[in-house]
Amino acid sequence: MWTKLSHIIIKNRLLLVLLLAGITAFMGYKAQDVEMSFNFSSTVPTDDPDMVVFQAFKELFGEDGNLMAIGLKDSSVYTKEKFDQLRELSLRISEIKGVNNVLSLPLIKRLKKDTVEGKFVFEPVFTSTPSTKQEFDSLLQVALDQRFYTGRLVNENNGATVLLIFINKKVLNSVDRLRLTQDIQDVGAVFEEAMQIKLHYAGLPFVRSVVSGGVKKEMQIFLILSVVVTGLILFLFFRTWDAVVFPLTIIGVVVVWVLGSLVLFGYKITLLTGLIPPVIVVIGIPNSVYLLNKYHQEFESHGNKMMAISRVVRKIGLVTLITNFTTAIGFLVLATTDIVILKEFGIIAGINIMATFVVSIVLIPAVFSWLPSPGGQQLKHLRFKILDTALTWMDLLVHRHRIFIYTFTGLLIAISVIGMYKIETVAYMVDDIPADSDVKKDLDFFEDHFSGIMPLEIVVDTDKRRGAIDVKNLRKLDQFEKFLTEQRDISEPVSLVSFVKAARQAYYGNNPERYQIPNKRESNFILRYMRNQTDSSGLFNSFVDSTMQKMRLSMQVADVGSHKMDSLINQVIQPKIDTLFGESNLSLSITGTTPLFVKGNKFLIENLQFSLLLAFIIISVIMSVLFANFRMIVISLVPNIIPLIITAGIMGFAGIHLKPSTALIFSIVFGISVDDSIHFLAKYRQELFANRFFVPLAVSKSLRETGASMMYTSIILFAGFVIFAGSSFGGTVALGILTSITLLIAMITNLILLPSLLMTFDDGKRREDMHPLIEHYDDGFYIEDEDEEIDLTQIRVAPDPEDVTGEVNS
Repeated sequence: MWTKLSHIIIKNRLLLVLLLAGITAFMGYKAQDVEMSFNFSSTVPTDDPDMVVFQAFKELFGEDGNLMAIGLKDSSVYTKEKFDQLRELSLRISEIKGVNNVLSLPLIKRLKKDTVEGKFVFEPVFTSTPSTKQEFDSLLQVALDQRFYTGRLVNENNGATVLLIFINKKVLNSVDRLRLTQDIQDVGAVFEEAMQIKLHYAGLPFVRSVVSGGVKKEMQIFLILSVVVTGLILFLFFRTWDAVVFPLTIIGVVVVWVLGSLVLFGYKITLLTGLIPPVIVVIGIPNSVYLLNKYHQEFESHGNKMMAISRVVRKIGLVTLITNFTTAIGFLVLATTDIVILKEFGIIAGINIMATFVVSIVLIPAVFSWLPSPGGQQLKHLRFKILDTALTWMDLLVHRHRIFIYTFTGLLIAISVIGMYKIETVAYMVDDIPADSDVKKDLDFFEDHFSGIMPLEIVVDTDKRRGAIDVKNLRKLDQFEKFLTEQRDISEPVSLVSFVKAARQAYYGNNPERYQIPNKRESNFILRYMRNQTDSSGLFNSFVDSTMQKMRLSMQVADVGSHKMDSLINQVIQPKIDTLFGESNLSLSITGTTPLFVKGNKFLIENLQFSLLLAFIIISVIMSVLFANFRMIVISLVPNIIPLIITAGIMGFAGIHLKPSTALIFSIVFGISVDDSIHFLAKYRQELFANRFFVPLAVSKSLRETGASMMYTSIILFAGFVIFAGSSFGGTVALGILTSITLLIAMITNLILLPSLLMTFDDGKRREDMHPLIEHYDDGFYIEDEDEEIDLTQIRVAPDPEDVTGEVNS
């Protein structure tokens, strides 16, 4: 098959290159329409009960994650001059396109009793800029007396205050989000410079804008860095321009295909899919390295360029296909999850890794058939003394010190297992933001002064029309809200309860001491005003439904991590709900972006664990097809499982949490690292036949001849992934560092432990009637002798395996 394919590629190389050029042009045209994703997809399936509750909540009350906040703490802001500037800042922000409303101390409204209409109306405290200091002081006191805002807009203990900015939903999920947040920051910068007061920004719209903007910027940076790094390594290996330019051209083609395929599949660039182009650069280069080295070795052996090119396809086409497929499996298994962002990442990455094989197997033979024959400088890399010394040392280690290798490996595994038990499954809503960044420091400001900014909602169903303004229900809910306020990581809730208490204060001339739930006598005339409220009331639309049967308790929480948040919800809040409302007609459901994040994090980890198991099973099946020998399957997998265990141990001892970004690496790295085992064992099986099934000699030749390929490609992969450590996002940093470490360890285990296992457990015996798939191809990234030209089908094997063993031993 591969002989025929090599002839087809060489004979039709111009047509095939033009076809690839046409596909690339089409993909490039489609890539113009690729878009950034500004809708942070949930990791919880749409049919999950908690997601159903959350979607129902949004239909009733709108988005909970549309709040952006600006905080400041400076006593001078309560002077007339700077307070006027704070009012001006609030007004200017409210005029920005995409801002629905701004709530701040200078713009607060108080409830007023409308005796004519028989209802409460909102009126601004500051109808205009106060003309005198006395007027300002008087109005400021009125504003501070509005207990409804205490703890929400103003921290009464230290004077910190906040501007709450409500963002339009359509803007939240569009490219305008970046423009909007930048406009707000620009207006804030003018205020900071004029007033010399530091502003702190927070809220999910702001954080997500930072993440989206960073993804777009880093995608370009890492793509350039990956090209530069891999190009430099290629030049150091080959010392010739054509071995750099054309492999990078192949990668450039596939990167265009990646962007085009995103559009064709209807996907957008997310935090994960934004990593695919640089990942393709890193993973795709080894294809070119193997193909070019085989070409150079073949040409050096006989000097016939076209024969060398034909043998490139014929001898290592299958092995390259298999290694690309196992690598793609590490990504494609993510498509089996129910999580949109993982599914998209796995599909696009997996498909384009296979596309890399197609482009490489066509372009490398075609282009180099048109170029002049390689000269001495181009073939110089085949003789590298430093590498030869290292491989000689490894060969001696494998033959003479296997007990030390097994002991050291066992010790590492034991220590790593201890470390694994130290791993904690923890994720934060702003996990990707560096701890020393301004964004994280601003979030800390809100957690210190306002108990956080992450949304938490509770939906109350009173089970009857107008049950939300039933005094008995209000008193029970007020008791519950006081309990919530006592929790250190929860802000003071806002709900209809707060509004009713503010209504009582308004009814008694805005006396702050009257900010309480009305008693039974008062409720008859105070709640009568509320019954006349209409659906046009913005507050009622936000906190109660049209029938006043359902209401919401809205609060903000600190970003304490998924483990603490889970405990807060399930061990603190829910038990209190069960205690207070267990025997009543009221049903309370905890929902919101924050609880969904906690559940989604658990769901994501479970899906990634399943993906790793699935990758292991699929790759094991591939190994069984290749080797048709259970012992060889185990031997091939052990050196690739141990690096995962060691990396998990490092995570435990280093305090690196198991979260989506770190759990993601295991299935990906397993698919990549197993390639080295395939290359080594392919050569080993061939050397067994060439050396009368004498295991020690076959191992030595395989190690010395495949070791260079394994080290070169591992260096490329290590250098390519380690650049992600320069990211400003924690998840990307973890992906880069842990992937690089795991691949480096996998290189060592495949170079030292794999040969040792073969020496110990493989007896070299082969059945005459069995010819596994592994025996039908040749690796080729190593120097071959005349034995490799032997037709393996012509080798006669003694009927009795014992006779063969005896002959070899003699």
